[in-house]
Amino acid sequence: MQKIVCMDLEGVLVPEIWINFAEKTKIEKLRLTTRDIADYDVLMQGRLEILDQHNFTLEDIQDVIREMDPLEGAKEFLDELRSKSQLIILSDTFTEFASPLMEKLGWPTLFCNSLVLDSNRKIVDYKLRQKDGKYYAVQALKGINYKVLAAGDSYNDLTMIKEADQGVLFRAPQQIIDDYSHLPSAVEYSDLMKIIDNFLMS
Repeated sequence: MQKIVCMDLEGVLVPEIWINFAEKTKIEKLRLTTRDIADYDVLMQGRLEILDQHNFTLEDIQDVIREMDPLEGAKEFLDELRSKSQLIILSDTFTEFASPLMEKLGWPTLFCNSLVLDSNRKIVDYKLRQKDGKYYAVQALKGINYKVLAAGDSYNDLTMIKEADQGVLFRAPQQIIDDYSHLPSAVEYSDLMKIIDNFLMS
C-alpha cells in the first residue's frame, strides 16, 4: 500500500502568523491560536472583531507575512521528506496569507481556507474549504488506498491525527502531549524524520 504524509503548517513548519501580527500591532489577544482555543470559529470571530475595531486590512497582515521565514530547518526537512514521500500540508490558514511562505518552502501542496474581503480590502469573514477539512482529507486519502501519517501541534490537528494510520505530535503544548500520551511526540525535525522513516519502511 502506498503511503503519504500530511502535516500542519503554522507552529510546525512556519511561525504562527497571528502571533507575529500580534507582536507587530502590540495587541495581546491576537496571540491566541488553536493551541489556546479549541473551537476554531470562536477563535476566528474574535480575530475578526479585533481587525474591525482597528481597521486593519489584508495588506496589513500580508506586510507582516512577507517578513516571516520558515522555522529553522523546516525547508531542509521538507526537501528531505519530499525525496522520500508525497506530502500534503493541511492547514487552517488562508490562501491569501500563505503564498509568501509557500514560496520559501519550495511550493509544497497546501490545502487550506479562504478569506472574504470587502471593497476596502478589510477581512469581514472567512470560508472553510470544508468543516474539519483536515480530518476529511486524511479520510479521503485512506479511501483511495493510502496509508497516512499525520503530524501537527494543536487542538485543531487532533481529528486528522486520530484518523491517520499513524499520528504524531510535533512541538505540541504539554497539555496535549499529556492527554495523548499514547502518540509519539517530537520536538526536533530529526526526531520527526525518524518517526516518518519508520512509518514509510513499515
